[in-house]
Formats: sequence, structure tokens, C-alpha cells
Amino acid sequence: MGLLRKIFIPFVGLVLAFCFYSAREDFKPEMLKGKRVIVTGASTGIGEQMAYHLARMGAHVLITARTEAKLQKVITRCLELGAASAQYVSGSMEDEAFAEHVVKEAELVLGGLDMLILNHVGNSYFNYFDGDVGHVQKLLKINFLSYVAMTVSALPRLKDSGGSIVVVSSMAGKVGFPFTAPYSATKFALDGFFSSLRQELIIQKVDVSITLCILGFVDTESAMKAASDVVLMSPAPKEECALEIIKGGALRQREIYYKYAATKIPLLIRDWAPELLDYLIRRSYNVENLKKN
Repeated sequence: MGLLRKIFIPFVGLVLAFCFYSAREDFKPEMLKGKRVIVTGASTGIGEQMAYHLARMGAHVLITARTEAKLQKVITRCLELGAASAQYVSGSMEDEAFAEHVVKEAELVLGGLDMLILNHVGNSYFNYFDGDVGHVQKLLKINFLSYVAMTVSALPRLKDSGGSIVVVSSMAGKVGFPFTAPYSATKFALDGFFSSLRQELIIQKVDVSITLCILGFVDTESAMKAASDVVLMSPAPKEECALEIIKGGALRQREIYYKYAATKIPLLIRDWAPELLDYLIRRSYNVENLKKN
């Protein structure tokens, strides 16, 4: 009976969650028309695709990343796609002052802020943890502390607009995957901080939503280069992923899972059979290819 309960309750939860999210599929592109949006990490990958989707929807877009030349190309494309306006700020999120500067720049050029999409990540490796504590510290600055700094700077503007914070995280921030220890640590930190902050905003009746995005394996250039020969699963398209993130933020959803079944079901297994999930995860890697890297 106990085992049945452990299996049945998560299954019912999955069905109810599916029905809930299906019922809320009322997203309309017009929701983003004229909205003032920051997208970080937008020179490539999911961030770049989010910028293009927002442009098509008629948003005012301000994007950031390290490489100015790539940002310029993205801005040009955004304007071609119909963005109400498109600006960029280049710099490293390892510098907390830069993170705060981005928000100030948005206030200056956009006149305020409606949505903050935190998507940037620092460079890391896909392999066994090498014991480099300094690398973990650097990654925490970029992947976590800069998110906190930008949020602190943006909250007064978002309170004024009744806006949204969208935090791009990962399954590696919910489950312990091998070969991503430093990266995973930063994503777990995001989950803890923003889930706690969401509760505090609700208690204080602050009209700012926080959407945490739990992503699986997506076909970004960096992910494919690092893990395509090792991970034994098909990657999901970054274009579709980017759209789902924007939808989740616009609808002010608590969390989004992409792709839904590939991310949500493992989390349900984790709750009642964690050893089984660990085993299934280990079976999803071709470790021999990892050793050759």
C-alpha cells in the first residue's frame, strides 16, 4: 500500500499539472507588444532566439553578452524582425558593477522595465570535477551572484510596472547530474534564492512574478559541442525552447519545464525512487566518449 501511494500520488500530480498548464495556454504575442525587456546572454543560443521572438512580437529589447560584434548582428536582425527598439550593452557578468549598469541602461534608454530575462552563463567544462575551487567561485559570480545583483537593481522598476523576472535554469539545478558539478551548484543556488524570493514577494503583496525555467538538453552550440557525443538523448530545438520561456514569463507561471515530459517525469521519479533515477541518469551517458575528450 505504501509503495502504491508513492507511485499513485506523483502520477496524479503529473496528470493534474498537465491539465493545469494545458488550461493556461492562452498566450498571445500581443502580450509582449511594447514591453520593455532585458535578455542576458543573448549573443547566441537560447538568448539569441528569445531576442528574435520578442522582436517579432514588437517588444523593446535590450540584450547583453560579452562579445560586442555578435550583439550587433543580433540587434540588426531584431530590427529587421520588427522590434519596437533594440539596444545592446556588452560586458562580463563576472563584474557585479556591470550587472547593475545593464539595468540602469535599460531605465535610461527604455524608460523603465517590464521583464527581466536572466539567461547568461559562464564558461565551464563537461567532465569529472577537477577540484578547482577557483573555477567554482568564478562560476558562482557569473551564474548566480550577477543574477542576484541584476534582480536587486531591477526590482524597483519592475514593481512600478508590475513586471516579471524570468530565470533560466536547468534540470542540473534540480537533480545531481554527473560531469556538471560547478555548473549544477550555481543552478541549485538559483532555485533556492528565487523560490525563496518569490515567497517573500507574495507575502509582501508585491506584484512582480518570478518564473523559474527548468530546461533539459537543448541544441545550443555550446551544449552540442560539450555533450553531444556523450549524452544519449536527442536535444530539443532552441527556437522552441526560447518561445516557451517567453510564454512562461508572459503568463507569470511559477515554473516551466522544457521539454515537459523529459524534465517533469524524472523529477517525479526522484521523489519516490531516487536511486532508480540516479541509475537511469548514469545509463544515459556514453562515458567512453567522455574519456576521449
